[in-house]
Amino acid sequence: MNIKSRHSTVEGMKRLETLLLIAGLGMATAAPAGAACFADYKAKRDNPLKLHYGVAQIEGPCTPKSAAREIAPRVARDGWQLLNVVSVFDEAGLDQRQKSAGTFFLRY
Repeated sequence: MNIKSRHSTVEGMKRLETLLLIAGLGMATAAPAGAACFADYKAKRDNPLKLHYGVAQIEGPCTPKSAAREIAPRVARDGWQLLNVVSVFDEAGLDQRQKSAGTFFLRY
């Protein structure tokens, strides 16, 4: 094998590695977009003061900020005010939160 053919083989391998890396990154970023997203949150009502902890499914981007934008109007329909989004998570986090959320588990 001469120097010229070694050089083209190395360049070809580098291109293949780059393509595989790009494909892998594309799959890694596409997977979460298709996954279900949930958020746990806290809300309140005044007069008399009532608090609740709940879990809601999120349709938009799976971020706390996006979750807050979705949950606030949902809970407001029943007179609740969103205090904060505690966290966002996928299906794996549902079981551990169901008991704590009680009647507010996937209600809104």
